[in-house]
Parts: sequence; C-alpha cells; structure tokens
Amino acid sequence: MGILSWVLFGLIAGIIAKLIMPGKQGGGFIKTSIIGIAGAFVGGYAGTFLGMGDMDNFGFDIGSFAMAVGGALILLFVYRIIKN
Repeated sequence: MGILSWVLFGLIAGIIAKLIMPGKQGGGFIKTSIIGIAGAFVGGYAGTFLGMGDMDNFGFDIGSFAMAVGGALILLFVYRIIKN
C-alpha cells in the first residue's frame, strides 16, 4: 500500500481499535488519529517483515487492514500502560 493509503487506513484503524479496546482510553480525535496512523505503519511493517505482503501495493485487502488495526491496538495498549 502507498503511504496515503496507510494514513487513511490508520485513521479508520485508530477508531476501530479504540472501539475494540476495553475501558476508557481518553484522548480525542487527534490522539486516536495519531495512534491509528502509527499503528497502521507498525502493522504494515510487521506484515512485511513476516512475509504477509508489502507496503508498496496499491489496493485494499482485508489482511492489510487487519494488520493496521492490530498495530493500532498494540500502540493503544502501550499508550495506556505509559499513561498510567
């Protein structure tokens, strides 16, 4: 996927991760967006490293979106630990 696609996926992934993660995370749209975008990049690079695709594809598939949401969940969890 291209960088712009990962940014878009990151915005959506951050919102979905915030809905999936139990408890109150705090933060508004900006924090959710930043965590989601960063999570999408983390998930994308992790998927590339594990041989599950590459970040240079232009197109949508459910695997890359799942990796973006997974990366956002991980970063949201880390953010929660650091914040507390």
